[in-house]
Amino acid sequence: MHGNSALDGVQTQRDLRPRVGLKVMLAAIVFSLAAASQAADAQSALAVPTAASDATPDAGLPALSDITAMLRAQFRVAPLESMKIARAVLIEADRHAISPVLLLAVMSVESSFDRYAVSIAGARGLMQILPAAHPQLIAGTTDLSDPAINVRIGSTILRGYLDESGGDLDAALLRYSGGGRGYARRVVLRMQRLDASLRRE
Repeated sequence: MHGNSALDGVQTQRDLRPRVGLKVMLAAIVFSLAAASQAADAQSALAVPTAASDATPDAGLPALSDITAMLRAQFRVAPLESMKIARAVLIEADRHAISPVLLLAVMSVESSFDRYAVSIAGARGLMQILPAAHPQLIAGTTDLSDPAINVRIGSTILRGYLDESGGDLDAALLRYSGGGRGYARRVVLRMQRLDASLRRE
C-alpha cells in the first residue's frame, strides 16, 4: 500500500464501490437487452399462431393437424386427446420460444404421450413434472394430467434450464431428466424421428 496510513486503503475501497456497483448494473442492463433481443429473434423464427390454428406456419413448423395425425398413428392417442396435446404443444412452444418438436420429443421419451403416467419418483403427466422439485410452479394446480397445464409447466421448466445453461440443449436436458444418463441423446434422436415423420404427414 502506498498511502500514508491504513485508512487511505479503506478510503480507496469505499470510492470504488459505487463504480463497481454501476459497472455491475450496466452489465446487467446490457445482458437483459441482449437476452430480450435474442428471445425476440427466437420467437419470430419460431412464430406459431397464438390460437394454434390449423394453418401451416411459415417457419416450417408442424401444423396442428400434422401433430394430431402423428400422435394418432404412431402413439395410438385418441383423437380428442391428440388434439389437446397438439394445441398445448403449439401454444407453449410459441410462448416459450421452444421448438414444438423438442417438446414432443421430451413427452415421447418421458411418457409416450400418456397423460396419466406416474413415475416411481412421483413425476406426473406427459412431461413428467415432479411436484416436489417445482412446488412454486405447481402451486394452485389441480390436475397435472391436463395436457394444457402439464405442457405449460414442463415448458416453463425446460425454458428455465435452457436459459440457465446459455442455450446448451444437452445441459438443459440433463437437468430436466435429473441427471439421466443418455437422456439428452435419446431426446435428440427422437426429435429427428418425429421431425421426419411430421414432414411426411
